[in-house]
Amino acid sequence: MLLLAAACLVAFVLLLYMVSPLISPKPLALPGAHVVVTGGSSGIGKCIAIECYKQGAFITLVARNEDKLLQAKKEIEKHSINDKQVVLCISVDVSQNYNQVENVIKQAQEKLGPVDMLVNCAGMSLSGKFEELEVSTFERLMSINYLGSVYPSRAVITTMKERRVGRIVFVSSQAGQLGLFGFTAYSSSKFAIRGLAEALQMEVKPYNVYVTVAYPPDTDTPGLAEENKTKPLETRLISETTGVCKPEQVAKQIVKDAIQGNFNSSIGSDGYMLSSLTCGMAPVTSITEGLQQVVTMGLFRTIALFYLGSFDNIVRRCMAQRAKSEIADKTA
Repeated sequence: MLLLAAACLVAFVLLLYMVSPLISPKPLALPGAHVVVTGGSSGIGKCIAIECYKQGAFITLVARNEDKLLQAKKEIEKHSINDKQVVLCISVDVSQNYNQVENVIKQAQEKLGPVDMLVNCAGMSLSGKFEELEVSTFERLMSINYLGSVYPSRAVITTMKERRVGRIVFVSSQAGQLGLFGFTAYSSSKFAIRGLAEALQMEVKPYNVYVTVAYPPDTDTPGLAEENKTKPLETRLISETTGVCKPEQVAKQIVKDAIQGNFNSSIGSDGYMLSSLTCGMAPVTSITEGLQQVVTMGLFRTIALFYLGSFDNIVRRCMAQRAKSEIADKTA
């Protein structure tokens, strides 16, 4: 009886693998495609632009700093695979004014054609205890991390729906999957992206437009180096429980998932576990993906409880250490 049950399970899984390609999106062809990358002058954004350029795409880089844009352009152009490829640079703050963003997207489309893939990578992180952060910090991060993704997406979506082809990528963070000490402002702005992406995917899927949300871990970028300067001790110790990824590795995975039309893009075993744990009502690209989430949920939740316990212990230890220091200072 057990053998029969096992055989049926194996047959069912094999059937799912056979059926999955039939319901999965058709991969987007990057050769000749127009890819717009916001926040593309450094870090993950620049590496995504390089990865797309290596595959034959035409690139529009959008960022605030013109000097960094021109430097990134030179680096990207070294990876061309034909002499027809173009890298266009546009300097604008994507979080401040929708009309400006809409105009620069129109300029890019006039020069390089309709946008086939938009990668929303503009963002920043600031950390600190909730009561110590200025209210303006919450407003600033929501503007840059959330509205900075809304505006470019709003500017390209109509054309994508008309053409019935397109990819929109939102680069969130693992801090957009779980809230961590010190990230009350940052995590909330990244969680907002998830809600936007899920609702948008339901709207645009009938038009063959697919949304990808990427959840990279700590990545070796200028942004992380800047963030670490002001990180609370608790936040730093919790972050150190996982490694730091290379931006090239993160970029390759994001581009691969975007091409395939996958809703979730995660890096490494921790990323895979987090994506399964937090999938909720998120879209799936294949039946197989949904089955994997169902099967692994219980195990991953058990592992997550140990992680949460260790994080709580870190916070308590830091609190006790701080209390001892205060007592020592008073008695000195």
